[in-house]
Parts: sequence; structure tokens; C-alpha cells
Amino acid sequence: MDIHLQIQSLRDELNQHNYNYYVLDKPTISDFEFDIKLKELQALEDQHPEYFDEHSPTQRVGGMVTKNFQTIVHENRMYSLDNSYSKEDLLDWETRVQKALGNVPLVFTCELKYDGASMSLTYENGKLVRALTRGDGFQGDEVTNNIKTIRSIPLSFKSKEAPARCDVRGEIILPFSGFEKMNQELIEIGETPYANPRNTASGSLKLQDSAEVAKRPLEFLMYAIVGNNLPFDTHFEALEFARQSGFKVPSEARLAKSINDVFEFIDFWDINRHKLPYETDGVVIKVNNLHHQEELGYTAKSPRWAIAYKFKAQQVFTVLNSISCQVGRTGAITPVANLEPVQLAGTVVKRASLHNADQIEKLDIRVGDTVFVEKGGEIIPKIIAVDLSKRPENSAPTHYITHCPECETQLVRNVGEAQHYCPNFYGCPPQIIGRIQHYISRKAMDIEGLGGETVALLYNNGLVKNYADLYELKVEQLLPLERMAQKSAENLVNGIEKSKEIQFERVLFALGIRFVGETVAKKLAKHYKNIEALSQATLLDLVLVDEIGERIAQSVMEFFQNADNNSIVARLKSFGVQFETVEKINPNATNKLGGRTFVVSGVFSSFSRDELKKAIEDNGGKVGSSISAKTDFVVAGENMGPAKLEKASQLKIAILSEQDFIQMIA
Repeated sequence: MDIHLQIQSLRDELNQHNYNYYVLDKPTISDFEFDIKLKELQALEDQHPEYFDEHSPTQRVGGMVTKNFQTIVHENRMYSLDNSYSKEDLLDWETRVQKALGNVPLVFTCELKYDGASMSLTYENGKLVRALTRGDGFQGDEVTNNIKTIRSIPLSFKSKEAPARCDVRGEIILPFSGFEKMNQELIEIGETPYANPRNTASGSLKLQDSAEVAKRPLEFLMYAIVGNNLPFDTHFEALEFARQSGFKVPSEARLAKSINDVFEFIDFWDINRHKLPYETDGVVIKVNNLHHQEELGYTAKSPRWAIAYKFKAQQVFTVLNSISCQVGRTGAITPVANLEPVQLAGTVVKRASLHNADQIEKLDIRVGDTVFVEKGGEIIPKIIAVDLSKRPENSAPTHYITHCPECETQLVRNVGEAQHYCPNFYGCPPQIIGRIQHYISRKAMDIEGLGGETVALLYNNGLVKNYADLYELKVEQLLPLERMAQKSAENLVNGIEKSKEIQFERVLFALGIRFVGETVAKKLAKHYKNIEALSQATLLDLVLVDEIGERIAQSVMEFFQNADNNSIVARLKSFGVQFETVEKINPNATNKLGGRTFVVSGVFSSFSRDELKKAIEDNGGKVGSSISAKTDFVVAGENMGPAKLEKASQLKIAILSEQDFIQMIA
């Protein structure tokens, strides 16, 4: 046989055996026989390097070392899901969906929500080219070498009808059996076992040596395909297409023709989920029709066409040993319960949030109490009740602190707010350190080589007192610090220098203005264009900006009325930090649609919906998310939602076809 054909034949055979074992759970040969064939293929490839193929089964054993994981922007954003905790929440969601689409028959897809690490795999012409972690949804870390070692991920589509380019989304999980085996091996050599499968799976993706990743029994459970011109019309068809293409798609997914069918699915798995080989914490319900999904669109954070139902949280009881108070970067005081360690939802819990003074008073929580602890949708466990029958006889009521535990400043509590605050904004160490840690964080300035512990080290050694001081740090100042070598000091200084390239909207978020999160920072940066215009805005100016309320406006004004803040901003500007929006100039842009608001609905042949929205904005128009009296035109494609059509007719809004719109901007 021709040597190239022999190599390809072995690859095809081994790929099929991988699929049988890791996807179908139906191996047809022994592990020993598989290893013999793999070694045979490896020998042939070594003898004939001209036939190297990065998608060969031999490339799954790992061996590539990645020192730094490159951060890359997702081509298709990875949104979060809205959570629900009751069937009433689901009924409300169904009502919103039905109202937006009109009285069309709805079919839902129900899938189990596996608790793992979200992953986006990009395929070109059916070949795996890149793997990104979820990151912040806008960008993630490239972990392609590590992902290739996971046998349930096909390196190429089995189906011949693979899209030209698409992202396959899913969860990287660690089955209970594999997790227990890993922990048993650690215990036998006297090492500390891992806390839970989810964190272990997530941490595995960032191991520098892919050969180490290959040793871990990770799996990929697929839940979506994203891209243009995909060969299916419904989400359930997409799951079936992925299954035929070689992906491991959980068989538990079901179609539901009514919300009652959804409830039956939830009730069944609420009882039977403990029989599954993986961790699952709920059910994801999606509108099945992809055209309906497009019609419903997204909020700033989540798709409107999907929702997660979280199973009732697990509860345990334990003893409250003490109460301590933490000071956040805004000065907010958070009381924390220090508990007798107890196992809860796969982790050992030692601390729980007490939220605020009102919560402590409401539950009458006291040191020495036996308390019920719950871990639901929140990451941090919380105390939900006290077992009064077990209260010690000498128990004393809890008196909330009156002074900051860090700087002894008397606490304040604003009218209408639940939390107490330390007003010593510029003299309280945790606030100062917290603000700098926020400034360098990933969603803000994303300074490579600088972490939270190092920030505390810099502050405690008198090297920084605010985030502007970072830009004056020198390598020689860093070298005497604990665990700081020449290379790490250079990386830190270089990372700070590189942060000067970060765009204005993220710099604005990094400043840590109270109530100004990522979304608000983007809106303010887009509206005001630069820091000077924002700093001079009046309360009325600010509240007129889309989605900016009086509380946010007041906070922004107070920030710029502070002389210390203005001094820090001036220093940041002098160092070259970006305080102005750099707008990309489109040579084809016009103002033909200036002052007009458009709503896009339906499916189009000449544009994707995003391309159509961009064309509106490039020609001076504004894109609205819903039809209102302020809407000037609706651009309607095929399968336009009847509810939108009816509303546009009621408001006598002009409806444009795709061709009408093209002529309008021609």
C-alpha cells in the first residue's frame, strides 16, 4: 500500500475508535490494541515528516508548552444566561417571549446545565483551528494545544457538510469517576486533593504543559453552534447535526411543545440528576426556532430567547464561630460569618456572607449559633436561618461595628442604603488597594504580570498610593520585593506600559467610579468621547444619556468634583493613558440616515442582521432595540415577528423591505 494511504488509513481508523470510546461510550477494541496502532502510526509519521498533519490522532498526547496564553476577541460574543429559580419566573419569561413574537406556536429545547468551563471551538472547513475560553464573553484565552488533548473533541467534522466557518460551544467537564480517581492518586502520595470537579476542569485548561492536560479525563459536552449560513433552522437540529459530526452531545436534551412539558423535564431531572456522571445545577430552556431567536435578540448581557432554571440550592447546618468585617474598594463594609468547616455542593465551606446589619438583626444571628447555610445561584454561600433550639444559654446579641476595622474611622450609612461605609476614601488601606486591584483587573486595564497580591505588596512597601503611581515604577524598585526576580519585574513594568493602549471605555471603567460598571462606562464613553467632556457634564446632561439614571449621574459628578481624583486623572493623561475615544473612520460613511431611528426584524439575504445594523450606523442612523413612537422605520426581512408587524402598523411606522433600504443608502 502507498505509505501516505497507509498513514491516512490508520488515522481514520484511530479517529473512529476515539469516537466510539469517548463519544459513544462503545469501544470496539481494547486499550492495548489502540495503543499498538497509535505507536505504529507515530513511527510512520516520524519516518515520513512530509505527511505531518496537526489533526492526526498522534497530536492528542500533548507535549506542547505554552508559557503565556494569548487573549483573543471572540468572533461571536459568548453571552451569559439569565437565571430563574421558580416556575413563576419561567412563566414570566414565556410571556415576554410570546409578547415579542406574537401568538406564534412555540417549541422549546430543554438541556441540562452542566457545571464546567465554557469553551468556544472555531472550525474552518471542518477543521479545528482555535479554542478560546469564555473569558469575559468578549474575549478569551487561546488554549488550543490543551484542547486538542481532549478525546471527545473532534479535530475535524465527521460530516461532509461542515460550515465554512463556525464556533462550536460547550462545557469542559470532569466526570465524577475521573475526579475521584485523580483525588485518590493525590491522597496516596500525601498531596491535598482537589476541591471540586468544576474548578479542577477549569484549572486544567491553563496548565502550561499540554501533556499534563492529556493525563486528565476531561470531556467536552456540546450545546450550540454559532455562525453564518448554518445548514439548519432549529436549535435541536443543530444538536443533531453536531452529534452526526462527531461531537459528544448529551442525550438528555428534549423538545418541549409547551411550558408544561418544560416543567415535566425540570421535575424529572431535579430528582434524577444525582444519577448522572457529571455535575449539573439546572436546566437551560431555549426557543427552538433559530429565526425566532434572531427576532428576540439580546439584552446587554443575555439572550432573550434562553433562560436557565437553577435547581433548589443544597443546604447544610454548621456552627458560627465568629463574625468578621471586610472593607471593599468603595468603602462598603461586608460582614462575614466564619464557620465550622462543612461540605456543601462539592466544596468545603468555611465562610458565608451575612450581607449587612439588617440581615444580622433580622435573623438574630449570634456567635455560637447553629446556622443553615445555602449555596444557590451565588458563588458565596449565605446563612438563611438559625436553629434557635440549639442556641447556647450564654448567647449574646450581635452588635454591629461602629468604626472601620482597618482604619478606625467612624462608619456612615446613607439614607435608603443597606450597607455601612468607611468614608476614609484616601486613607483606608483596603479601599486604596482594592481600587488599584480593580484598575489592573482583566475587564479594566488588564495589566499582565501584575496581580492582586502584588498590588498589596507594592502598597505595603510604599511604592504606590494610587493607580497613577503604577506608571512611575522602575524595575530596580521592584527587585527587592518578595518573590520578584528580574524577569518578572520587567514583565510587570512592560505590562503597565502596554496598558496605555487600552481604549477609553475600559479606562473609564477602571477608574472605579461608583455605579459605573462595564456597560455604563461604554455608554458614557460613546456619548462624551473624552474625559474633559464627561468631567464637565451637569446632572441634567448625564441623566439624558441613554440608560443613565440620577444615582449614576450623581456619582459621576461627585467623582469629578474631588480634587484628588482630578489630580490622578491628570497624571494618568500625562503618562499617555487613553482618555479619548478613537473612532475608526469609515471611508464609505454618510449622513443619509442622520436623525432617524431604525428597528431591524426578520432574516435578510444581502446582509446578516449585524451587517444591516452597521450599515444603518455607518450612514448616520440609530438602531433601536424595540418599536416605539420614536421609531422612524422598520427594516423587515423574511419571518418578521407578527407582534412587531402589528405594533409598527398601530403606530403607522413605515416598513422597508431589504431592497427599499438598499436604495435608501445607495
